Amino acid sequence: MTFQQKLDLIEKNNNSLLCVGLDSNIHKLPKQFLKKDYPQFSFNKWIIEQTNDLVCAYKPNTAFYEARGADGIMELRMTCHYLKKHYPEIPIILDAKRGDIGSTNEGYVEFAYEYLGVDAITLHPYLGKEALQPLLDLKEKGCIILCRTSNPGSGEFQDIHDLYKKVAQSVSQNWNRNKNCMLVVGATYPKELAEIRKIVGDMTLLIPGIGAQGGNVEKTVGAGLNTKNAGMMINSSRGIIFAKNPRNEATKLKEEINRYRNQF
Repeated sequence: MTFQQKLDLIEKNNNSLLCVGLDSNIHKLPKQFLKKDYPQFSFNKWIIEQTNDLVCAYKPNTAFYEARGADGIMELRMTCHYLKKHYPEIPIILDAKRGDIGSTNEGYVEFAYEYLGVDAITLHPYLGKEALQPLLDLKEKGCIILCRTSNPGSGEFQDIHDLYKKVAQSVSQNWNRNKNCMLVVGATYPKELAEIRKIVGDMTLLIPGIGAQGGNVEKTVGAGLNTKNAGMMINSSRGIIFAKNPRNEATKLKEEINRYRNQF
């Protein structure tokens, strides 16, 4: 089963376009988890047990694990393997924003897909298709390419000569031979999101920026839905995992997304 097929199935079964980011910053974990032998893994397991019937994917960001060195990497691996064992139907996206020359990308392939066992990885396009070919060649794995990111300073380069549109065109028309490419487009830029949707057709988009970054759910859903009333993984990280009641927050966001899906 490809990443896209796995995603389509869980979106249908859970009736959800919600992706939960496992950005488990050790400095923000509730105190009871800091007492555990494996604090990040224990916290992630707790989040997963509360939200697994509400999501279409989980997205751990490697930075929060790399910051702890070997211990953090081990707990990232424990998290991925726990999901693979207990919830194999839920895709795992490694938010690593990789992208280097081809031989280096082969190392990223081994880390992401053999060591961790994830289903997709975020990538940047700056070195071009040739450099990313080792990742693009993996037909069953998702390549989620940065296009119009959610951070306030993203336009410094991405807006020059509409660079984000050129990325969208290249990825959708030339890079996607194996139908395993997707794009990262921030919820904080609904106008650009709508433009990109027109360029890429029904391609799935990973959409960060909801919650702590201030993205608007109604505008995001209106701009980002494809012709199948799907085509989005709307991510929330801090707004859910560090809430007083993560399940309630995940439920509210899932239901809000679906409410707008039914209106457009």
